Amino acid sequence: MALEAWYMDSSDEDQRKPHRLRPHQPVSLDELKKLGVFHWRLDADHFDSDPELRKIREERGYSYMDIITIQKDTLPNYEEKLKMFYEEHLHLDDEIRYILDGQAYFDVRDKEDRWIRISMSKGDLITLPAGIYHRFTLDETNYTKAMRLFVGEPVWKAYNRPADDFEIRQKVQRTVQDRAGPPDQRIQYTGLKPPLTMLNSRTVESPTPLAGLSFSAQAVTGDEPNYIYPER
Repeated sequence: MALEAWYMDSSDEDQRKPHRLRPHQPVSLDELKKLGVFHWRLDADHFDSDPELRKIREERGYSYMDIITIQKDTLPNYEEKLKMFYEEHLHLDDEIRYILDGQAYFDVRDKEDRWIRISMSKGDLITLPAGIYHRFTLDETNYTKAMRLFVGEPVWKAYNRPADDFEIRQKVQRTVQDRAGPPDQRIQYTGLKPPLTMLNSRTVESPTPLAGLSFSAQAVTGDEPNYIYPER
């Protein structure tokens, strides 16, 4: 099954619902690539011996790997943690996730600051570029098992929006604009009125930023990450 992505509505319904616009506005893999988001479809049943995964890891330098399971029975304070994962943020390194079982959503901002929802299921590997605003949630099945990949030692640190002063944020914005081409060649989206889009993009900021929040990797499936809050 091909990866599916679409523009989101602005509903306040449960974050685990699909949140499709009406009419539906799909987003292609080529459009995701322009944002620096890349996807592979792999054999999750044989991930430990898959030559394609091995090739990707070698070519892209993904030396670190662990596996995490997210579901109510294995993650204490499940609902609170899901809300935290859903805070809009960025990282200073690429985020790489490979779904081994279950389903999940990654949401990313496009160049017009609109939300794109990426629906991931078993076999999907995705990379999000450093500096892109994004968030994560499960779908209504409330279960996923994912491999986390990283170049070198993992740095589990998130910076909640606004985090525009980081050089990597400015770099990803320039890259996205360059990939979009000159203004007369860029796609103009009409699913939401621009004033509403801008209003939404300015009201997502959290009063308790994730800046400085980090958590240590747990290599054992089902273990809860250890959250480390910096001194204020």
